[in-house]
Order: sequence, then structure tokens, then C-alpha cells
Amino acid sequence: MFLAKVVGNVVSTHKNPGFEGMKLLLIQPHIKKDQKLVPSGSSVVAVDSVGAGNGELVMFTQGSSARLTERTKDAPVDAVIIGIVDTVELDGKNVEKP
Repeated sequence: MFLAKVVGNVVSTHKNPGFEGMKLLLIQPHIKKDQKLVPSGSSVVAVDSVGAGNGELVMFTQGSSARLTERTKDAPVDAVIIGIVDTVELDGKNVEKP
């Protein structure tokens, strides 16, 4: 699992039938650096399985694990949002969410 911030929506009117009815979000992965969460790497398009919204910090998974949710089973999915993060704690202190 990884952490990311939702930075936008992806709309696709022509897509593989396996994606019908799925909400696609653009997410920016984050890593811990100097006791903060900072952006890392390229943005990722992920299927939203939990009702996440723009600006929220989320947990996501990639690869074959992304196809293990009820929503993404049998779909050509490489990334899926599996949770909305309430708090992150490092060394006993809450970290400000990005």
C-alpha cells in the first residue's frame, strides 16, 4: 500500500468495457521526508473504490493487488484507491496531511 493525494478527476467516454461505471482519479504519490509527507514520482490514474474526493489523502495499491477488490475484479486495473486517510503518525506525532 502507498499514500497519495487526490489531485484531479479523469474522464474517459471511450474506454474498455471493464471500466464502465468506475470513477477514475488522478493521484500524486507521497513519501516521508524530514518528518513530512512530500510528493514523489509521477502521478497515477487510479480507480476509486471508496468515494474519495479531490484534495484527500488516500491509500492505494498497484499491480495484481489492485484487481482484488469487488469493484475491480476482472478489470484491467493497475491502481485502486482502497482507503481515505484520517491521520498519519510518525514517531508518536501526527503529521500534517498534504
